[in-house]
Amino acid sequence: MKVYELRRAPNARRVRMFLAEKGIEMEYQQVDLGAGENLAPTFLTKNPAGRIPVLELDDGTCLSETLAICRYFEELHPEPNLFGSTALERATIEMWSRFIEFNLWLPTGMAFRHITGFYKDRERVFPEWGEECKQQAQIWFDKLDARLAEVPYIAGERFTIADILAFCTIDFGKVVGLRITPEQPHLQDWHDRVSARSSAQA
Repeated sequence: MKVYELRRAPNARRVRMFLAEKGIEMEYQQVDLGAGENLAPTFLTKNPAGRIPVLELDDGTCLSETLAICRYFEELHPEPNLFGSTALERATIEMWSRFIEFNLWLPTGMAFRHITGFYKDRERVFPEWGEECKQQAQIWFDKLDARLAEVPYIAGERFTIADILAFCTIDFGKVVGLRITPEQPHLQDWHDRVSARSSAQA
């Protein structure tokens, strides 16, 4: 099996970091998003949405969407557990993962697309909307700082998929000037601890 990705892309990093936490070796094939390789007919047969990453299994079956890929490997390799081991923990991790996806990742991604114009050859860009999305994402830096004043990790007492989602999003946000501020010490401490994990270098 192999993963189609672009190494510098945040969703690709999420999968690499998850697999590194699991100790799973993987073959990776790079897809040039800037050149539109993800829009080629051959790639669209793997993922009709034209996005990376895509996991291709040995029988040719393809799975896309970051969380779906990670959940597949969680089922195959349940330890170390990253999606929760009790009903309450699974629900809490899911809740925080959705908070991050809708309130941090989505506006950060829109800020990138509309401020940098990375895909301006294939979509209309609205820089003002990008700036608004950037401000929306910044609000969640404060919310995560408040959360991390209470618990050591995003979803509670231990490192989970929610931390991977948030960490890779925050690092990606630097390209549009999103930064942890001195007024967010709990978020900074968490970021330092996650950065020290070997999987953060995957």
